[in-house]
Amino acid sequence: MRDLIYLTVILPLLGFLINGIFGSKIKNEKLIGIIGSSVVGISFLIALGAFFETLALPVEQRQKIVSLFSWMAVGNLNVSFAFQVDQLSLVMALVVTGVGFIIHVYSIGYMHGDRGYWRFFSYMNLFIFAMMNLILADNFVLLFLGWEGVGLCSYLLIGFWYDRKFEKSTVADASKKAFIVNRIGDFGFLLGMFLIYMTFGSLNFNEVFSRALSFNVPTYVFGFIAIFLFIGATGKSAQIPLFVWLPDAMAGPTPVSALIHAATMVTAGVYMVARTSIIYASAPQIMMVIAIVGALTAFFAATVGIVQNDIKKVLAYSTVSQLGYMFLAMGVGAFSAGIFHVMTHAFFKALLFLAAGSVIHSMQEEQDIQKFGGLKKYMPRTHITFLIAALAISGIPPLSGFFSKDEILWFSFANGGLFFWIMGAGTAMITAFYMFRLYILTFDGKERFGKDKHPHESPSIITIPLIVLAVLSVIGGFIGIPEVFSGEHGNQFHNWLAPIFKDADRKLAYFSMHSHTTEILLMVLSVVFAVSAIWFARYIYLKNPTIATDTAKRFKGLYNLLWNKYFVDEAYDAVIVNPIVRTSSSFLWKIADNKIIDGVVNGSAKLIDIISANIRKLQNGVAQFYALVMVLGIVAAFFWIILSL
Repeated sequence: MRDLIYLTVILPLLGFLINGIFGSKIKNEKLIGIIGSSVVGISFLIALGAFFETLALPVEQRQKIVSLFSWMAVGNLNVSFAFQVDQLSLVMALVVTGVGFIIHVYSIGYMHGDRGYWRFFSYMNLFIFAMMNLILADNFVLLFLGWEGVGLCSYLLIGFWYDRKFEKSTVADASKKAFIVNRIGDFGFLLGMFLIYMTFGSLNFNEVFSRALSFNVPTYVFGFIAIFLFIGATGKSAQIPLFVWLPDAMAGPTPVSALIHAATMVTAGVYMVARTSIIYASAPQIMMVIAIVGALTAFFAATVGIVQNDIKKVLAYSTVSQLGYMFLAMGVGAFSAGIFHVMTHAFFKALLFLAAGSVIHSMQEEQDIQKFGGLKKYMPRTHITFLIAALAISGIPPLSGFFSKDEILWFSFANGGLFFWIMGAGTAMITAFYMFRLYILTFDGKERFGKDKHPHESPSIITIPLIVLAVLSVIGGFIGIPEVFSGEHGNQFHNWLAPIFKDADRKLAYFSMHSHTTEILLMVLSVVFAVSAIWFARYIYLKNPTIATDTAKRFKGLYNLLWNKYFVDEAYDAVIVNPIVRTSSSFLWKIADNKIIDGVVNGSAKLIDIISANIRKLQNGVAQFYALVMVLGIVAAFFWIILSL
């Protein structure tokens, strides 16, 4: 099956072409949904077969390059359209195609009746095509093709309902914001690629990474490469300072939020850092930068999530926070733990978004959690699956989020120090609080919706995907049981990825480790923190709801700061956007364009017009005048010949 891995890329492209070209002529919605979903489902089965085939092989034979054709051959640069099948790419392929298939099936019901139904599925298939190129690529150029492809699909899908209003602007503005912010990060990624080629003479992963180990490259060069690539990651994976696009991305349909902005695309930056781990291990100062940015992003976004009332906005800031967790793991050298959290996060965050979509669908597009309440008796399946996901993201054992979150916290302490553990544990506590604030205000307590709302359980085409993701959220963490509990077998997920990160781990061998007793103690503390936060949320929002209102009034300044998301967007507008707009309108348009450029163009035309008007006087239609000019010309030529002798 590994030889057929290219089909996991081609099949979604085929689905995009079929629905994109013929979708408007296909009148049967189910057929469009089946085409769009089946190409992703078959891709998942192929990836699963490749996984089991790889699992049966000895460790040294688990990497395979499947080359389709030579793509670029310019000078010394040779780039093939080739896919790398190994432990890391297979994990990501299973997540993208598996979760992607579930979301496609969900979309068949959720997007029912939408006028752009065929267009939606064609865009979703195009996204899977781009994402599979990104994670299976065996070189930076093909990875960048997928990198840009998912950015394009993000723009198309966020702006899918382009004619609708979104908050103070429009959906189209939200999609443009995502596109522009990602282009800023992509410029940094390109600089990193250029520097990699200048340093190592190749853009092929295996060649670059082997030369990174054998070439005598100064540390500062590795540092520049690492920071440029990380700038790209901050854009794609919504880290400080380029995180501002992701909350606005909630303008798109809910399945888009689940697939692109929770489970797959936003983890592209994490995957890229993991794939280039040897480069980052050679630049420990940049790894510290990544850890700090990740910790600050996780904490910052979690605090904003406390006060949001839009159900999707809460989940959006939760995504930013969890991505910060993943980068914290990368920064402290816990590459396997970061990828483990990518996987478990895909399960429970996709479930949270899809369950939120079920609620929105039931409540006639209402998204304000202050207007929900008591929905669990109307939506039992949505309620229980949402509760499972909330417990998982809160880190409650034995759900999947517990294992991945605690592994990150442990490595943050062991490899990074107490500061990173405090930031991570504090963020986890805040996460548990605002997730259960969201759960209680939506499903528990008094009903706060009007008589015009008639909540009901969603159809099976929507709830069955929720149940599947709920099962994965429960059992998904057991493949990564910590070594302290698994004994001699060790952490199976870590063992699976160990060959990918062995060179980076060898370079980072100076990181210290601590005893299992310390690990268990910290694990217990994090669970106690999470349970306390859940209890506190229930106490405030279920038992004494007036406390929340009184606290907001008492700490009005802090509340406004969080409600306005630390005024980051306003700061960007004041410092960057508005000055550029003013400069563009006052100088570039009115002076540079109108007066200088237009002046040169219009002035040259006017000059030629003046010259032409004078020359035109010579053409007066009098034959005698023309004869006189000819004679004068002959005389002038005669004198010139004589004088030149």
